[in-house]
Amino acid sequence: MRYNYIAIEGNIGAGKTSLATMISEQFNGKLILEQFEDNSFLPKFYKEPDKYAFPLEMSFLAERYQQLKDQLTKQDLFRTFTISDYLFIKSLIFAKNNLQADEFALFSTMFTIIDEFLPKPDLLVYLYLDVRGLQRNIKNRGRSYEQEIQDTYLENIQNGYFDHIRKMNNTRVLIIDTNNIDFVENAGDYESILSLIDKDHSPGIHRFTL
Repeated sequence: MRYNYIAIEGNIGAGKTSLATMISEQFNGKLILEQFEDNSFLPKFYKEPDKYAFPLEMSFLAERYQQLKDQLTKQDLFRTFTISDYLFIKSLIFAKNNLQADEFALFSTMFTIIDEFLPKPDLLVYLYLDVRGLQRNIKNRGRSYEQEIQDTYLENIQNGYFDHIRKMNNTRVLIIDTNNIDFVENAGDYESILSLIDKDHSPGIHRFTL
């Protein structure tokens, strides 16, 4: 891999974990996966979002920060690069969608304080999949607490990502439209994504449709 630290991002069900895992296994990368399934607030949030949104987002903020801080500052002599299936900024994106205005103001202050202490990726890869495709993947993976996620929620999260990506002028960002490919089942599609990732990209936003 050309880059030392790559972050894979996307909406719920976009295939972030699958792609990050495949790349790490093929190229001997250090893999950082978000441990969201251990968060006890998550199932509660999907049932009662107004009640559990703030503790959920604060717990995610703390967990993501601690994991990235530990993993990104720890050298691994046997791994050639690091790849994660999330970017710390996702905490702000989801919080803005889920919290009330006063809660988000407090959350945003906390985020800004700790964000500056984390290393930034050399390359951000955003996997774009439309809502229909996201819902298909969510259904297929069968997590019970995700089955009632509404289309409007996914649309809001997607728009939140795009709003932040537009501001990332100093970061190498690849937006890859994956609506017409299946990189998990089709080796050719996977290789197409790899070829995009391993190019020498300049800082800024680069969009690709496969």
